[in-house]
Amino acid sequence: MKLTILGCYAATPRTLTNPTSQVLEIKNRLFLIDCGEGTQVQLRKNKIKFSKINHIFISHLHGDHLYGLIGTISTFSLLGRTTDLHIYGPKGIKELILLQLKLTESWTTYSLFFHELESKKSEVIFEDLKVIVKTIPLKHRVYTNGFLFQEKPGERKLNIEAVQHYDIHVAYYQKIKNGGDVKLDDGTLLENEKLSFDPIPSMSYAFCSDTAYNEDIIPIIENVDVLYHESTFLDSEAPLAQKTLHSTAKEAARIALKANVKQLILGHYSTRYDGIERFKEEAETIFPNVLLGDDGLSFEF
Repeated sequence: MKLTILGCYAATPRTLTNPTSQVLEIKNRLFLIDCGEGTQVQLRKNKIKFSKINHIFISHLHGDHLYGLIGTISTFSLLGRTTDLHIYGPKGIKELILLQLKLTESWTTYSLFFHELESKKSEVIFEDLKVIVKTIPLKHRVYTNGFLFQEKPGERKLNIEAVQHYDIHVAYYQKIKNGGDVKLDDGTLLENEKLSFDPIPSMSYAFCSDTAYNEDIIPIIENVDVLYHESTFLDSEAPLAQKTLHSTAKEAARIALKANVKQLILGHYSTRYDGIERFKEEAETIFPNVLLGDDGLSFEF
């Protein structure tokens, strides 16, 4: 699992920082999460192929998470894209994008599918043979969702020595990989654990931006491998975080601790601060495993 941060700062773009956007690579799938201004430029800088992005997830309809979407959609057409593109986001996103395409007479060269979200409860919005994606209802000034990406368990690994020892025919190998038991000719039942090893543990990633401190999300993200949680403010601006329905670095860490996540990544920093090291320092007073997200950084898990 690989996460590339294209942008992770709040509000307006600056010459050296970009608003929220990131790419998650999981089970050979590439998911674009949020699409602030400058996203397509950041995609190029990070050498991410546009053609590999077939699913875009938009958390909410604030500009610093959305204003790069129409440009990205248009560029896909200019590059001659023909593959379907799926966009998941709040109700209204379809009207917003189609109006821009209509007024600019920039209809896409490919099919565009919108999956508009309204539920305030967690729901599955994408699923295939290897990955499942669920919403994480967040608490912000407008309807907002985070997203939970989970690998489905892989096949079990064949214990070659065991299957050869019991002279099991190759025709049963796939059944064993799928977790099935095998009955020998003499009627002996061999349990799967004797014939295979556990698969590589499945990975999970939770994206939470933007949101006020909200313990309601803990059951949804509990035990995830990696949590990206907004940390717009330092503790000194906690009243402002409460007023604007954002989180502090300490609050993000508190969620990570209560949810028993393995790794916390901070982001969505207010541009009022000179640097971001203090975010990590404050979060580590509560939760030990903290990484600072920053534009252009990639993390492999």
